[in-house]
Amino acid sequence: MKIFKKIIGFLLILLVIAQFFQPQKNEGKIASVEPFIKETKPGDEVHKILKTVCFDCHSNSTRYPWYSSITPVNYWLANHIKEGKEELNFSEWATYSLKRKEHKMEEIWEEVEKGKMPLDSYRWTHANARLTKEEVAQVVNWAKSVQSDYKTQLAD
Repeated sequence: MKIFKKIIGFLLILLVIAQFFQPQKNEGKIASVEPFIKETKPGDEVHKILKTVCFDCHSNSTRYPWYSSITPVNYWLANHIKEGKEELNFSEWATYSLKRKEHKMEEIWEEVEKGKMPLDSYRWTHANARLTKEEVAQVVNWAKSVQSDYKTQLAD
């Protein structure tokens, strides 16, 4: 029992010390997504969905919840955001080739339609990220339409 108390005490001290080390936050300007918004023209409802559900992990601007300063949660969040931005970064949309944009729009509607996006872990902690069937349909229809426009441009 004595060794167990020592282990718990050591782990608590380690946890307290770990709080002083934080990953870099993704706190750019939300305006960085404007080129994407201007080009893809989501309607008001889809724009609201993108802002609420997608931009935190797929742009250079994240709205952090209160628990994002707690180690090790902060590192877990930082990793999710890093991976999300590597896959798709709306803030970097203007740098994507036309072919890549077309492909990313396809991935958007496929992932949303299949319920793979937003991630379960994001939906668990963000109640407003749980999309209704109607919201899913709105995002899918918008993304398919934009993808079609890109395909037409590629064919020209």
